[in-house]
Amino acid sequence: MAVVSVPLTLPPTGLAPAVASPACLNLLDLDLKGCEQLVMELGHKPFHGRNLFKWVHKHGVTDFGAMTDLSLKLRYQLQAVAEIRPLHLVEDWPSADGTRKWVLELADGQRVETVYIPVLIPQERRHTLCVSSQVGCALDCAFCATARQGFNRNLTPGEIVGQVWHASRWLGEAPSNIVMMGMGEPLANFDNLVKALAIMQDDLAYMVAKQRLTVSTSGIVPNIYRLAEVSDVSLAVSLHAPNDPLRDELVPINRKYPLEVLIPACRAYIGDNLRRRVTWEYVMLDGVNDSPTHAKQLIRLLEGTRSKVNLIPFNPFPGSDFRTSSLERIEAFRDRLIRSGIFTTTRKTRGDEIAAACGQLVGRVRDRARRAPIATLWPPPAVDLAQ
Repeated sequence: MAVVSVPLTLPPTGLAPAVASPACLNLLDLDLKGCEQLVMELGHKPFHGRNLFKWVHKHGVTDFGAMTDLSLKLRYQLQAVAEIRPLHLVEDWPSADGTRKWVLELADGQRVETVYIPVLIPQERRHTLCVSSQVGCALDCAFCATARQGFNRNLTPGEIVGQVWHASRWLGEAPSNIVMMGMGEPLANFDNLVKALAIMQDDLAYMVAKQRLTVSTSGIVPNIYRLAEVSDVSLAVSLHAPNDPLRDELVPINRKYPLEVLIPACRAYIGDNLRRRVTWEYVMLDGVNDSPTHAKQLIRLLEGTRSKVNLIPFNPFPGSDFRTSSLERIEAFRDRLIRSGIFTTTRKTRGDEIAAACGQLVGRVRDRARRAPIATLWPPPAVDLAQ
């Protein structure tokens, strides 16, 4: 990491006010090792990097002048080469059920949406934060509003973590659960995602337990194997269909990574840990994937895999051709799965009146990019799918 040489003549009144500059290093992008490396290259002991990391994430401080356990010399150096650049809140949409949707603007003017969902249990203070990983999405799932806007770019680690930083400041504490289920496909932004996950789990930052941190994917199989090598967070898969022909239509990435390779990858991810299972997200579309035959196919598909199925009533959005399955049809589908021994729940729709429910996030992206064909998005890496 190249660091600019900084003159050490301090202003007589201490630190001058920091001036945000896109050219400065954003400390939200750095994990603990990155902060330690930065302060060492500035000529200081690595433990100062731990203190810096803690100020940024655990305390949510943006003013170097307030970091009182760092020397004035180090704070002045940091001010010259770095900054803490939070995402800019441009819209805050509260829902009657306590859900909030935040529209957050990035440095380049792009916008992403983040959803805060409180747990409605008396005497319990728990909450889930739904975090975005990309501006838009290239996967083009048929029932998802984000897909309609196309794909613009990946979020940096700091832009992913910045959503957690914002929520923690608003809540006064870190979210108890974080799900990577917002805009974008997390595993298509693999390196930035993994770095952000490490920051979220760090004891000096947000201390999110691995079982309370979930990555959702539509099924980029090679990166499921890669994730298993570097992380042990919970895995959710946007399944939505129990057979390849239907899933090819609803989730086009299935044409590249069909069920015959997706299911073994998910089994390999949970491995021999009897306490782990895959959560399968299954949006209920009236007359499309909600019949008794579909339920039987899903039971056969998941046989031998430790699973939880999360049935999601479809959340309509403008321009969609789908309808939500009836309550009776959802309950019948759920009951068939439960009788077969599959743990199954029906997700309660939250925040739909503010377009914050599953599949409704759009972010109002500027300068929409053309979608790349699915076949060109992920060149097959050298991964042995049989392992």
